[in-house]
This record gives sequence, C-alpha cells and structure tokens, in this order.
Amino acid sequence: MIITKDMKIGDIIRADFNIVEILMGAGMHCVGCPSAQGETLEQACMVHGIDVDDLVEEINQFEKSQA
Repeated sequence: MIITKDMKIGDIIRADFNIVEILMGAGMHCVGCPSAQGETLEQACMVHGIDVDDLVEEINQFEKSQA
C-alpha cells in the first residue's frame, strides 16, 4: 500500500499497525487519540511541525522493505 499525505491517520494505522512506531518516532505521540484518527497525515504533521513529505517517504520506504 502506498501512503499519501491526504490519508487519515486511522486508515494508515489500520493498513499497517507497525507504522505507529514511525509516527511516534517522528513526534506524533497522540496517534491513539480519537481525534487524531480522523486527521489526515498532512494535518497532523502541520500541528506537530513535521515535514509531511519526508514522513510520507519514510513510511513508504518502510512499506517497501516489508514487501
């Protein structure tokens, strides 16, 4: 699965729970928060001051390595 910045956090986590570790490592310690589940990755990155494009690339590289 290819992750995009317009995907909701909840959908990303349901696709691969292992991505939680990457999100938390980037500083998103609120991934379990109910409101975070409905945010897009881009929205969450803006709130946390994280470069969304870098994070998307990191997640997709991780996904490729799992294939």
